[in-house]
Amino acid sequence: MGVLDGKVVAVTGAGRGIGREIALAAAKEGACVVVNDFGTAADGEGEKSDTPAAEVVREIEGAGGKALANFASVADPAGATSIIEDAVAHFGQIDAVVNNAGFLRDRIWHKMSAIDWQQVIDVHLNGAFHVSKAATPYFKEQGSGSFVQFTSTSGLIGNFGQANYSAAKLGIVGLSQSIALDMERFGVRSNCVAPFAWSRMTASIPTDTEAQRDRVEKLKTMSAAKVAPLVVFLASDLSKEVNNQILSVRKNEIFLFSKPRPIRSMHRSEGWTPETIASDLVPALKSDFYGLDRSPDIIGWDPI
Repeated sequence: MGVLDGKVVAVTGAGRGIGREIALAAAKEGACVVVNDFGTAADGEGEKSDTPAAEVVREIEGAGGKALANFASVADPAGATSIIEDAVAHFGQIDAVVNNAGFLRDRIWHKMSAIDWQQVIDVHLNGAFHVSKAATPYFKEQGSGSFVQFTSTSGLIGNFGQANYSAAKLGIVGLSQSIALDMERFGVRSNCVAPFAWSRMTASIPTDTEAQRDRVEKLKTMSAAKVAPLVVFLASDLSKEVNNQILSVRKNEIFLFSKPRPIRSMHRSEGWTPETIASDLVPALKSDFYGLDRSPDIIGWDPI
C-alpha cells in the first residue's frame, strides 16, 4: 500500500529535474499522475518538445504505474485548465496539485527587460494561480485536496540577478497563504516547498568566482530525488494537519521557514516626524535591520 493509493496527482514541469522525480515518486506510492511539461529550454526559449513528459509517462507505465502526459503551458489559462481536466477525464478525480513548472531568465536588475520580467512572472506566479484555480472547484466539491506550491530561497532570502524570479517566488508564498486561509473550511490545504537541488535551472548559476564554483559543487551533491518525499507527504493524507507552511529540502535536511512578523516597535505619544524617525527610531531599531543577504549567506554550511 502506497501513501497515495487511490489519489490522482498533477505535477507541472514534470518532464525533467525535480518535477520528474516527484512524478516518479508519486506513481511509486500508488498515485495516478498527470505529467505536465511544456518542453522548452531552461530559459523558456527554444523549440517546444513533447518528449520530456512522454518519456516520464513511459517510465511510470513501465514500472506498472498509471500516468498521462499533458503538454500545455501553465502560463496559458486554458492550458493550465487542461491539466486538471485531463486528470478528471482520464482518472475520474484530482486530489493534489504540485505547481513546480518554471524557468529562469536571470539578469542583473539594471539590464532586466520588461519581457524578462513578464515571462517569468507568467510561468511561475500566474501559472501557479491558473492551475490552482482550475483545481479548486473539484477540491471544494469533494471536501479535500492538497496544493504544493514551489517557492525559492531566492524570494524568501534573496539572490543576485533574479528580481523577476524572486518576486514570483515570494508572490507564490502569498498566494499559497491566501488559498490556505480561504479553503481550510473546505478541507483543502496549501503549502510551499523551497528546494535545494541540482537541475538544469540551477546549472545556470554563474561560476566566475571561487565562491560561486564552491556553491555549485555543493549543489551538485543535492539530487532532485531528495525533494520528492516531502512533496509526496504533502500530497498525501498523512499531511492533513500541515497547512499554510513553508518547508525546504536541502539534501537530507528539511527546514521550516518563518514568516514576516513584527519584531520591534517604538512609540511616541506626540507622533513622528521625519527628523525624529532619523534621530530616535533608526538608532533604536538598527541592530535588528536586515543586511543585503543572499541565500548562500544564510544557509552556507555544507549539505548533509
